[in-house]
Amino acid sequence: MPEEFAPVASGKDCDEKAGGWGVKSTAYEYIWKGDIDQSKYPAEACPPRYHGNAKIDNLQVTATIQAAGNVTAPTFIGALTGVASGNKLLPFDIPHVTQKGKRIRHIIAEGPEAGIYVRGKIKDTNVIELPEYWDGLIDPETITVTLTQIGYSQDLIVERIEWGKNVIIRSGVGANIHCYYEVWAARWLNPMNHEEKLIVVYDGETPDDYPGDNKQFLIGGWDYDRRSPQWEPLDDQS
Repeated sequence: MPEEFAPVASGKDCDEKAGGWGVKSTAYEYIWKGDIDQSKYPAEACPPRYHGNAKIDNLQVTATIQAAGNVTAPTFIGALTGVASGNKLLPFDIPHVTQKGKRIRHIIAEGPEAGIYVRGKIKDTNVIELPEYWDGLIDPETITVTLTQIGYSQDLIVERIEWGKNVIIRSGVGANIHCYYEVWAARWLNPMNHEEKLIVVYDGETPDDYPGDNKQFLIGGWDYDRRSPQWEPLDDQS
């Protein structure tokens, strides 16, 4: 670990020098922070600098990244919460579970809503209990249910959805119920304002032109060095 910086006043040269030289360390270590108070810093010494901007090859975060602005990246690998923007497909990429040296890449599903789902299997009951945390999170009017019968024909029917909490199903032939289920619903964009809707198509050149409240979205997928799309829409003459 680096030692504490000791300011030296004699022969001081306070001009900012270019960095990026030396031997690159590949070890993941905590960023060192000095412990000298500003009031005790020698007035005759060069003022210390802090990073208003920083560049680093790889960053390993063991907890949470919080950003007050946009997070941009040409490729996103991992779980994504929010909205990604740009003219690229959005993948998640993980190591293969059983085959060493192989990886799995899937593309994130896209749609005109913030859709969430729950799925499972029921037997000898006609009630699908929806997650408690859906209450207030989703629009109950958007709930859809898919049922797949197991073993024999059951003529399954969604009879009703109670308060967005329980799905009641029945068999049209009076059979015992045994099935897989998949239930989808749309999240409120703003649980505090149900009038706020997603504007799917809008006039603009960048995500900053979105006519709604951009604070509700995480805008990713933008390159640092290239903002133009990889394809251009056809003009009216084409």
